Amino acid sequence: MKVLITGGAGFIGSAVVRLAIGRGYQVVNVDALTYSACLSNLASVAGHPNYTFENIDIRDKAAIERVFQTFQPDAVMHLAAESHVDRSIDEPESFVETNIVGTFNLLEAARSYWEYRGRPTEFKFHHISTDEVFGSLGALGMFTETTAYDPRSPYSASKASSDHLVRAWYHTYGLPVLLTNCSNNYGPYQFPEKLIPVTILNALVENPLPIYGDGTNIRDWLYVDDHAEALLTVLNKGKIGRSYNIGGENELTNLDLVKQLCASLDLLRPREKGHYADLITFVRDRPGHDARYAIDPSRVRDELGWSPSVSVKEGLVKTAQWYLKNEEWWKPLLERSGLGHRLGIN
Repeated sequence: MKVLITGGAGFIGSAVVRLAIGRGYQVVNVDALTYSACLSNLASVAGHPNYTFENIDIRDKAAIERVFQTFQPDAVMHLAAESHVDRSIDEPESFVETNIVGTFNLLEAARSYWEYRGRPTEFKFHHISTDEVFGSLGALGMFTETTAYDPRSPYSASKASSDHLVRAWYHTYGLPVLLTNCSNNYGPYQFPEKLIPVTILNALVENPLPIYGDGTNIRDWLYVDDHAEALLTVLNKGKIGRSYNIGGENELTNLDLVKQLCASLDLLRPREKGHYADLITFVRDRPGHDARYAIDPSRVRDELGWSPSVSVKEGLVKTAQWYLKNEEWWKPLLERSGLGHRLGIN
């Protein structure tokens, strides 16, 4: 299978590329190499004969069309997106341009290519999205594939818009699509602007460990390699036109998550005095901070046979170990735009 993967130099995208190449797929990675992309994520496959990289922005429709004509993929896995909620509060325009207009460009390029090829039944357009499109939960309940959309941030609104476009191209034009919405990812190669890598890297230099508000916001944590496995499962086994929620079945408050991560660091690299949890500091909350996310993954489990394999306790240890061993990967990234100071409190 030849797969066009957008955003393959990013955190989740690179995990998918590495897994796909390992399983014998031919992959063309389309990535604009914006601030959070990192080609070193793909060092292990960069020289592989089945791997091709195209430095293309999905906002460039003509360039996207050329990739379809040249590579002639059997499937598309669309992961390219602006994804940081705090940045979306400060810079919503880039989220609209990339996540909405960029998805439109891909859909139109895919539709033209698919129709030109005679509408092959094996072609698939897999759109990868987020559980944040569903809004915020109370103390009870879980997001299912039929939960109404209720986005609360510019980021989630832009992803909800792209989800709606994908469904519209399926119903209107018959484009064979698959859609997945995932919970919070974590693991190796995550750009150091998200909670877990920020906590690890701050802890290593004895900086305060910031937690928004009172730390009671709840997220469902999904190890990135489990997510990559789920995405390829959906690509191969999913029913066209259907959506699948992918969750880690690991709900934790942000405070409990950071405490568990600190406990892992206490074992792996103890402080000279005290514990890493002593560095926890509560800071001003994010505007519109959703209270709780929780995914019901029963559809993907029951219909496709996928379930997460990594518990959050195990995953946090593995993630901390990776960052401790890979300073040469993350240290240069700390000079990139927006890192080291608070975003999203405009």
